[in-house]
Amino acid sequence: MLSRETIQLKTPEQVRHMRRAGLVVADIHAALREAVRPGVTTAELDAVSADVIARAGAHSNFLGYYDYPATVCISVNEEVVHGIPGPRVLQAGDLVTFDCGAYILDDAGTQWHGDAAFTMVVGGSYATDTDRVLDTTTRRALWDAIAAVARAAAGQASGRAGRLNAVGDAVEAAVAQTAENDGARLGILEEYVGHGIGTAMHMAPDVLNYSVRHRGPRLRPGMVLAIEPMLTAGGPEVDELDDGWTVVTRDGSRAAQWEHTVALVPGGVWVLTAPDGGVEGLAPYGLAPQPLD
Repeated sequence: MLSRETIQLKTPEQVRHMRRAGLVVADIHAALREAVRPGVTTAELDAVSADVIARAGAHSNFLGYYDYPATVCISVNEEVVHGIPGPRVLQAGDLVTFDCGAYILDDAGTQWHGDAAFTMVVGGSYATDTDRVLDTTTRRALWDAIAAVARAAAGQASGRAGRLNAVGDAVEAAVAQTAENDGARLGILEEYVGHGIGTAMHMAPDVLNYSVRHRGPRLRPGMVLAIEPMLTAGGPEVDELDDGWTVVTRDGSRAAQWEHTVALVPGGVWVLTAPDGGVEGLAPYGLAPQPLD
């Protein structure tokens, strides 16, 4: 259901604060990519995340969130989201998603959050064709959605501003393209969606990864969205484990998630959790991010 709560619109200065948080999250991603290898435990990787946050003088927005016990969600193979780090030893060929977050405090003590996720295969070269298609499609769906939002934001001045359903339409189109080109029928999670973000990690509006008849709220400068398509190599049905957090595919198929925190600014978007602000990701679409000076 689409949230009817008020959507928080940020000032340029507040978006800059969120960029600081986003860069901390980007640093967590970089450190995790370097640390992942066969034989490492997910608890050791959580320690890597915690160290980056501490050295940045930032704070974890995952640790303690509804009693979540770690600074990063690490979901392996059939685990879709919210996997809890622990003694599990990663093996070559595991498909692993890292969902990471952090917040910084401004001079008034207000929290400003960043949230982003990526998926990778442990050992890289051990990836199966199915994993490659799943991962590549999920990442493409993310950037297709970001590009759709960027075009909608750029249309503000001419009165052609789009609506939030551009995200779900883009994700569905990416999945359909994979089915046509590769014959792979991927599932789109509907129970778990993206969200607004700002002074809290989860805020209005819900950002659906599938098309709906209701077009959703109009996209406006000052909105900041966590866009995060989650796809499976099988069906979309999921179950929550007894730990109260870990979500797994019901059919045992593997899953992938890619996410960025994206600010809508005059003339386009600024990808706050991408080190380059979205330059590389948006270039194939003939677009460029619009960073705030």
